[in-house]
Amino acid sequence: MRLLDYPAYFDLLEIPLPDGRGAILEALARDDLIQACDAGDWNITNLGALLFAKKLEEVPALKRKAIRVIHYKGQGRLDTLREQTGGKGYASGFEGLIGFIMTLVPTNEVIGQALRRTLPMFPELAVRELVANALIHQNLFATGTGPMVEIFDDRMEITNPGEPLVDTRRFVDTPPKSRNEVLASLMRRFRICEERGSGIDKVVAQVELYQLPAPCFEVPEGFTRAVLFAHQPLVKMSKADRIRACYLHACLKRVMRDYLTNASLRERFGVEERNKATVSRHIREAVEDGAIRLFDEDAAKNQRKYVPYWA
Repeated sequence: MRLLDYPAYFDLLEIPLPDGRGAILEALARDDLIQACDAGDWNITNLGALLFAKKLEEVPALKRKAIRVIHYKGQGRLDTLREQTGGKGYASGFEGLIGFIMTLVPTNEVIGQALRRTLPMFPELAVRELVANALIHQNLFATGTGPMVEIFDDRMEITNPGEPLVDTRRFVDTPPKSRNEVLASLMRRFRICEERGSGIDKVVAQVELYQLPAPCFEVPEGFTRAVLFAHQPLVKMSKADRIRACYLHACLKRVMRDYLTNASLRERFGVEERNKATVSRHIREAVEDGAIRLFDEDAAKNQRKYVPYWA
């Protein structure tokens, strides 16, 4: 009870703290956060420590699993402005972790009709989903490494040990798979993740709402990395960025039983109707790349709809 932040367990489940030490220990034991030992006392399980340790550094087997947040100056890793390693367990420290990350994220000033608003460069909901994914889907058997968030002037990279169980190009539509099912189940009950496979859908939707370049999902050897990019005008996006944006837009439309069209892509990029020929050119690039395909070959030119290549 000295080592675990047990009040956070009951707070996250939104149930009152039981009366008495025995009732508290029984509740923790039901979720396998602690186990009775032969000596008559209690052992803290790896699951209990990983989620609710007051200080992960006090658990030798898990201290390297604490998430690291590194803020760099510029676009490279040469000049570090700030680095901090998470001290608490994943569940009890999650809100504080997200709050800390968002304080480091650069902001943009948006001028409305009457007011100025300061918005973070990256949508908080997208950051939450990607950080939760990195914690839950990491390979906990990988030694000497743990999840990491790196913040640059133009992007955010969220990396976790372990290659993904599904193709990165199918993150949006594939049913959920987790190598840490018990961890994922508890994080769902704490409303930190949904365990429905819709996390990346939300990320893509938030990125489109903010009209940011499409996120990128990479698989460096032995790791999974998600990259969020800062706002960039369409004319400055590379061909690869445009194709990725078209593909993920088509994927998002597909899971909603809808289609990518010239009009939907104009809305996604914030392009006026008079420039629809430019958007048609970007769609053609994605078709030629094989990322998307025409849904109906016989449709009239102004009624064409597109789906992902796998649909």
